[in-house]
Amino acid sequence: MLIIETLPLLRQHIRRLRQEGKRVALVPTMGNLHDGHMKLVDEAKARADVVFVSIFVNPMQFDRPDDLVRYPRTLQEDCEKLNKRKVDYVFAPAVEEIYPQGMEGQTYVDVPGLSTMLEGASRPGHFRGVSTIVSKLFNLIQPDIACVGEKAVQQLALRRQRG
Repeated sequence: MLIIETLPLLRQHIRRLRQEGKRVALVPTMGNLHDGHMKLVDEAKARADVVFVSIFVNPMQFDRPDDLVRYPRTLQEDCEKLNKRKVDYVFAPAVEEIYPQGMEGQTYVDVPGLSTMLEGASRPGHFRGVSTIVSKLFNLIQPDIACVGEKAVQQLALRRQRG
C-alpha cells in the first residue's frame, strides 16, 4: 500500500494507472475508519482493479472551528486497517495541498436548494464543503467508481445531483 500526500505524486500514479487501462475505485473518507468504511473498501475491491481511499479532514465543511479541532485524526490506525484490507493507495494530503491559496477566496461547489435543507439549515456551509472536496477528489483521482456510505442521506443526494 502506498500512502500519497502530494498532488504531483498522485497525478503520476493516476497517469500510469490510466495508461495501463486499470479500473480505479475511490472511497472518500475523513478518516477515523470503522466497519462501515471497511465494507465500502471491500465493495471497491470487488468492483475495480485499483482502490484509492482518501483520508482528508476538510476544514471547509466545519462551520465551527472547535469541531474541526476536535475531529479525530487517526491516520496511523486507519492505514493499518487499510493495509490489512490490501488497499492499493491512501491519498492523505495536507490542507495546504488541497487548498494551496488558503480558504479565503477559494472556489467552491454549491448545490442550490439541497445545501440549505434538512441538516444544511443548521450547518451553514457544511454541504458546500462536502460538495467541494468530493468534486476536487473526483477531479484529481478520476475514479471509474466511487463507493460512498448512505448514512447521510442529504450528502448522498448532493453527490447524485452532481452526477
